[in-house]
Amino acid sequence: MNLSPRTLRRVMNLWPPYLFAGVRVLAIADDWRSARVALRLTRWNRNYVGTQFGGSLFAMSDPFWMLLTMHRLGRDYVVWDKAGAIDFIAPGRADVYADFELDDAVVEELRIAAANGERVLRWFETELKTADGEVIARVRKQLYVRLKARTREAAAP
Repeated sequence: MNLSPRTLRRVMNLWPPYLFAGVRVLAIADDWRSARVALRLTRWNRNYVGTQFGGSLFAMSDPFWMLLTMHRLGRDYVVWDKAGAIDFIAPGRADVYADFELDDAVVEELRIAAANGERVLRWFETELKTADGEVIARVRKQLYVRLKARTREAAAP
């Protein structure tokens, strides 16, 4: 799919798993450098003890490192989620926010590492925080990045 950041944000906000979980994509930068996501605490996503459901916390952060990376690298690269982990720090008793920032240096590091066609595995970490900055959880996502074969062949002398 080749959606603009604005259109993707709107589509994701209507996507049933996010819509019904209380996840809202607040922003995706026009240049794909960043995204901001919120998880409202509602009666539909509370767990048994009344705090944020862990599955919703993980889901709110699931696709964003992959989406930002694939759009920043462009169509010549394969980008997949490879692994993920979540570390729960404190009970989520309020709305939770996640900010994703993909630095130019990281994009260049991935390009260089993948230049010879080898697969690149890289971990990204995001803190899920309340509005007052309390860390509720840390999510780690590992991406698989590789230069597509036809791109390598075209670049060869």
